[in-house]
Amino acid sequence: MSLTDTYTLSNGVKIPVLGFGTWQSADGDVAYQAVKWALDAGYRHIDTAAIYGNESSVGRAIKDSGVPREELFVTSKLWNDAHSHDAALEALDTSLNKLGLDYLDLYLIHWPNPADLQAKSTDAWKSANADTWRAFEDAYTDGKLKAIGVSNFQIHHLEALAETQKIAPMVNQNFLNPSDQQADLVTYNDVHNILNEAYSPLGTGKLIDLPQVSDLAEKYNKSIPQILIRWSLEKGFLPLPKSTHELYIQANADVFDFSLTAEDIIALDKLQAVGERHLDADKASF
Repeated sequence: MSLTDTYTLSNGVKIPVLGFGTWQSADGDVAYQAVKWALDAGYRHIDTAAIYGNESSVGRAIKDSGVPREELFVTSKLWNDAHSHDAALEALDTSLNKLGLDYLDLYLIHWPNPADLQAKSTDAWKSANADTWRAFEDAYTDGKLKAIGVSNFQIHHLEALAETQKIAPMVNQNFLNPSDQQADLVTYNDVHNILNEAYSPLGTGKLIDLPQVSDLAEKYNKSIPQILIRWSLEKGFLPLPKSTHELYIQANADVFDFSLTAEDIIALDKLQAVGERHLDADKASF
């Protein structure tokens, strides 16, 4: 496995096995330079979202990189204020315009149950997601999207979507790391041929100081982030590490020259619930 290797989504689209995350990368020079460094380091998979507020900077970095569009895999996400058919299509066009792209390689529903829907009724999210997903399917059929998926969806959200979908989600992006392995969800996604993407693969930094991880870093002569990213790859996840520092960006991609032993993977698995856990999408206040 290498930085140029890919997973194959259920529709046959190839997606690079490691992505570059841009959450909390400030719009302007910070996001621009981070994405530029990532592309210079060999990343070909860039992940952003409307709510990150940095799509214009990400798009500018992509344009200035000189990397051919067909070699790139670009993901963005629909925010919570556009959960309807027409609003979703309008939001997609806005994201495309900001990114300066004609199509997205992957578009995700960012959250399944926004706060405004929670306030309406216990199941308002079901019809909203169905209507939104219909827009995703339309844009996919029209060629504006090469693949479609979801983010932060739990099993009951996926099962509800399956009641009306014509095209199944190809990706489910979730908070996944040794502290929150979400085993039941991961298995469900695997069974239904939905790729598990792992955001916050470093556990938002909460796993960095644990001796169980630092001991492995010393054993493999690797950094702690490299150990955690490698754990995600060993699990068959697609990790999305984020950094705005050039050396860290480069180092986070240097994870393909070693493998963790089965015993060391088990040791990391034992860190379940040691750090942060995923947000409950049905109680999220945004």
